[in-house]
Amino acid sequence: MALLKILQYPDPRLQRIAKPVVKMDKHIQKIIEAMFETKYNTKNCAALAATQLDLPDPPHITVIDLSSSNDRPLCLINAEIVARKGEQFELEGCMSVMPGHIHERVKRAAEITVRAWDRHGKTMTLSAEGYLAKCIQHELDHLDGKLYIDRLSALKRERIRHKISKINKKI
Repeated sequence: MALLKILQYPDPRLQRIAKPVVKMDKHIQKIIEAMFETKYNTKNCAALAATQLDLPDPPHITVIDLSSSNDRPLCLINAEIVARKGEQFELEGCMSVMPGHIHERVKRAAEITVRAWDRHGKTMTLSAEGYLAKCIQHELDHLDGKLYIDRLSALKRERIRHKISKINKKI
């Protein structure tokens, strides 16, 4: 696999719910490799969820690397948040919602604990706080068919749709 196309809002495929991964095989490994390749070749991209990409029946996979040197890959498969603590209200953007142009504050847990498989199918538990916690929650929303803008008021979503329409007319 090569670089994957990142779907753009309002593409209805962004509302797909990811399919649980039932076994690790070469096909899943190829998807993970293509997701990391796409992430690393996309400017200012912290993470990607399989449902953001032009994949048929996207599996429940997200890839993340918050390091500036792109040398700390984190792959979460079939991830679920098992604990939440505190609250943060931070700006978010998305590679599928006019990256670099649209940002809004979203309320998320400040600290989370996630249970998932790693990229080799081994069960892992990860505790995260701050930006990493926000990022994981954002990506898991994608895998549930939700965008961060779905967490906003109807008025804010309408303003975003209008802004996207104006930007697209200029392009």
